[in-house]
Amino acid sequence: MAQYTKEEVVSKARELAKMIAETNEVDFFKRAEAQINENQKIREKVASIKSLQKQAVNFQHYGKHEALKQVEAKIDAIQEELDEIPVIQEFKESQLVVNDLLQLVANTISNSVTNEIITSTDGDLLSGETGSKLKNSTGSSCH
Repeated sequence: MAQYTKEEVVSKARELAKMIAETNEVDFFKRAEAQINENQKIREKVASIKSLQKQAVNFQHYGKHEALKQVEAKIDAIQEELDEIPVIQEFKESQLVVNDLLQLVANTISNSVTNEIITSTDGDLLSGETGSKLKNSTGSSCH
């Protein structure tokens, strides 16, 4: 049975990352992000939110609760305006799709490693127990 080094495994992970970065899902994400960055109206709204967030931190720090509520309401209103812009909706959707893809890859790797361990130790895939666990649970007891 082949033995791989940690470096070889990490190298394969980098290859996999490059493959993921070249999927349609990631390409759509990058295009949506570029459209957002090129949109002056969106850039202005994001700048307003950042400025208001700084004010909110100051108001919170100095205990100015009423002013903080007003600033937070302004932030929420601008955020709602942003969320109604189609390219923002597409970007958020593409973020979810890319995150789902990454989660699928991580789960596939995790499950495959577990199954490889179980199979290589003559374990039981259905119960999810390794061979050493099964041997020890059915081992002879001394009377």
